[in-house]
Amino acid sequence: MAENVRVAVRVRPFNSRETARKASIIIQMNGKQTEITDPENTKEKPKKFAFDFSYWSHDGYTERGDGYLEPSSPKYADQQVVFDDLGKGVLDNAWKGYNCSLFAYGQTGSGKSYSMVGYGTNKGIVPLACEDLFRGIDEKKMTAKEGEEYQVKLSMLEIYNEQVRDLLNLKSAQKGGLKVRQHPSKGFYVDTLTSWPVDSYMAIDNKINEGTRNRTVASTNMNATSSRAHTIVAITFVQKTMNEANQNMTKTSIINLVDLAGSERAESTGATGDRLKEGSAINQSLSTLGNCIKALADLSNGKKKTVVPFRDSVLTKLLQNALGGNSKTIMIAALSPADINYEETLSTLRFADRAKAIKTQAVVNESPTDKLIRELREENARLMEMLKGGGGAAVVGTEGSSFNREEEMERLKRELEEQMKESETTWAQKLEEANFASQGQAEEETQKQARRKTVCNFWNLNEDPALTAMVIHFVKDGQSKIGTKNASPPPDIQLNGLGIQKEHAAIENKNNIVTLTPTSGSRILVNGESIKDSRVLHHHDRVLFGSNHLYAFHHPHDESKQKEQGVQVEAPTYDSAQEEIMKHTGLFKDTSGGDGKSKEDLLLQEDLIQLLPMVNEANAMSEELDKKVKFEIALVSPQARGLQHGRTEVNVKMRNLVNGNEWMFDRNNFINRKFLMQEMYQNFMEGSKDWDVERERDPFWEPSSTPVQIGTVHVYLQSLAYMIELQENLAVTDYKGVEQAHLNVEILPCSDDWTECCDEFIEDPGDLLSRALNFKLKVISGRGIQNRFIKSYCRYKFYLDENWVETETIAGTSNPDFNHEKRFTFKPVTQQLLDYLLVRSLVIEVWGQQKPDKSETTGAGAAVAKKSEKTSKGVAKPAPPPVQNTTKDLMSREKTTLGVGATAANTVTVSKEDKIKETCEEEAKYKAAHEINTYKKIAERAENRLNQLQSLIQGAKTSGDGTIQIADLEAIIAGGEGKGMSSPSPSSNSSNGRSGSVSHTKGAGEKGSATCSLQ
Repeated sequence: MAENVRVAVRVRPFNSRETARKASIIIQMNGKQTEITDPENTKEKPKKFAFDFSYWSHDGYTERGDGYLEPSSPKYADQQVVFDDLGKGVLDNAWKGYNCSLFAYGQTGSGKSYSMVGYGTNKGIVPLACEDLFRGIDEKKMTAKEGEEYQVKLSMLEIYNEQVRDLLNLKSAQKGGLKVRQHPSKGFYVDTLTSWPVDSYMAIDNKINEGTRNRTVASTNMNATSSRAHTIVAITFVQKTMNEANQNMTKTSIINLVDLAGSERAESTGATGDRLKEGSAINQSLSTLGNCIKALADLSNGKKKTVVPFRDSVLTKLLQNALGGNSKTIMIAALSPADINYEETLSTLRFADRAKAIKTQAVVNESPTDKLIRELREENARLMEMLKGGGGAAVVGTEGSSFNREEEMERLKRELEEQMKESETTWAQKLEEANFASQGQAEEETQKQARRKTVCNFWNLNEDPALTAMVIHFVKDGQSKIGTKNASPPPDIQLNGLGIQKEHAAIENKNNIVTLTPTSGSRILVNGESIKDSRVLHHHDRVLFGSNHLYAFHHPHDESKQKEQGVQVEAPTYDSAQEEIMKHTGLFKDTSGGDGKSKEDLLLQEDLIQLLPMVNEANAMSEELDKKVKFEIALVSPQARGLQHGRTEVNVKMRNLVNGNEWMFDRNNFINRKFLMQEMYQNFMEGSKDWDVERERDPFWEPSSTPVQIGTVHVYLQSLAYMIELQENLAVTDYKGVEQAHLNVEILPCSDDWTECCDEFIEDPGDLLSRALNFKLKVISGRGIQNRFIKSYCRYKFYLDENWVETETIAGTSNPDFNHEKRFTFKPVTQQLLDYLLVRSLVIEVWGQQKPDKSETTGAGAAVAKKSEKTSKGVAKPAPPPVQNTTKDLMSREKTTLGVGATAANTVTVSKEDKIKETCEEEAKYKAAHEINTYKKIAERAENRLNQLQSLIQGAKTSGDGTIQIADLEAIIAGGEGKGMSSPSPSSNSSNGRSGSVSHTKGAGEKGSATCSLQ
């Protein structure tokens, strides 16, 4: 009978970073219902979701003496409650012979590991379930009959970049990862994956810790992003018992414990308009998993023709049974309660909401033992026949690889040998061999943990807390060397990966004083600060070697001195270390997250903490792969993006170090490219000949034809509200506020026949309401555009426009004449339009196309590049190839040019606070100047009208007529001149010693000939 996947969500307490940032809670739970509130729209109704279980673990607990967090409120769900609801069900189903799957999903740091594994006395589902399992096995053994047996085996694998790695046997690693194959009855499986016999939870815990250490080392050496990897721990539980008919029966249950990659922001999968958005295999498994869950939910809702794309990724192949087949499946989604993680948390809730609609149909995996033995023999016979015939099993997920008959024959031989050995070796023998092999590792690990307490050492910091402190490097007395495996002699502390030189640094440990000295050109940060000379290390110092080897330093002697002095030094975390690095770049003067920080600033800091190490890694990869590009953090204000309000966004600028061309990528675009860079770097490290892909797929390359924004101008529209023309030569500024060019812009009010009204004005903008407004917007010309741009154009959106209005593209000049004109008519003027004119500005973006590099030129350009020179004898010889500077040389030269003011990461030049302050000051100056100019024009035209009226009156007096035409008065008021106006006589104004008054007279039956008489 089909049953739905059971889904639970659990919200954790605030972590230290969120508490420091004074985060507010956005999650509420009531029974099975979970609500999330948008911190940007707190007045809106919360979004509501219903699950099988909603666990409130945010507050309402106290810590016992042994460290266990027990409820002090009936609302709080502790570890035991979660196990009783979820873990016991997994265990009961395993005893019955069902396959079981337990998924953990959520962003990195949301509490997945706490629910699954826990810490200290707060044991999670996995240890509690395993302890219960072995307790039950021990009880069964006490009354077991002859021939009855209980076997538990463990395997652990990681999927990253669509490649499978056996975490319990790194020697099996091969180029492209382990093969995923398809068996007629087993379905998808991983070839040669280690399955380790275990007889206690301690044995399982030791093997999982071993796998986690292997995962940490491998991910650091290969520059892999651990949060983008999936981990599957599979526990195979076999029960061999006698049934009521005294027949030997075998039940087999596979318990899959799946830790899915950290969920990302809803908008960060792919980047709109990015030519490389579909290229990253690192994200393929996550996106395919989402597609499979959606398709399975559609099938459950009655959409019969839906195809579930299990085959589209390695992860979904291996989880096909867990998601849509023979398995009882549970998913627990971990939630952050903090407003700064709203997007990630909402994404997690939506994922879990789709998953609860999936149905699976589990069956008891029980067969007579004799039947299983017979099937095993038949399988062996089948393999023998395949060996004789040179055939092979289906290999899945190896597109692009050629079939190698010799390799396949070797694989079949190995598989047959393993199966023969499996059938001939008893369980007791397998267990004894496994325990003997693990004993040495367990003892070594115990000794290492004891040694940590007395010997100085570096311990790793990782964005995934479960991977922190998994790598330990001890510092011996005397001299030590740090470097790569290629150094000669081999270094005492071996680091491999990005930015690590053969001989990277030296350490001296003398009389409990540890001194770290970098070699020339090596990159080391201590407590966020770049060092070039020797530095004495203290307890809990943070040290970054190269680009991604981040460690904390443990100094036992220093620690004991601090304790004696009553000094408490908080243990560093990955986030606190990254904040420290960010602080030294100058991006933020204050990274504490305390009072005075807006939510926008806190979100910006989160983005920077994520992106800054990525930018440094991208630069290190560019240097090592010699790609001749450099990446820099760019803070783009909402004003620079044409918005009045909003968040400052973190973008990344890529600059060609040879020709100076630049491209700007938004956060999502860059993250996608960074994954592609990692794939390229991984292939390079594995020695692949085709690691350097064609440039259309190269994440380090962008065609010069891609338009780039040169800058923007802000045109204030207040003068238009007074019907006064605007004629400005405006500075085009980039996102830093640096002047890049000038733009000539005009806005001219017009009459109904489009005659430009250049001398008119209205005193009160409110007089425009309900009237028609006509005006011309002209973008006349640009001046002083940098000569690296060979084409340029402008674009803008006025008022409520949804589509961009673009000028013509002008080529071949730094001073383009756009001669653009667009006519606007608003009939009638509304209050909304009037408010827009009075307080908003029109943002005109200036875009350009950069000069192509030599690799993009053809024809004449290519001919110039291949030009020959003649010898004295007139014989042509090829021109010598130009001296090619490496990326490292170009970056070093740039750092020298930057001088003393260069930042540690060399990625930013101005703090966010200074940038916003400077931008706001410039905007305020321009706006004030615009207002002054508008009011000056109003005053000038008002004075002009007054002079015209005085001239009209003086003329009437001088003529002796004593009357003024009403039409002349109206013309003056409207901004024109009276028809009968003449220059006033100097003496006429006071001929009778008194000023004149005006009275209106109109002949009977006259139309439009009203006059005013002077009395």
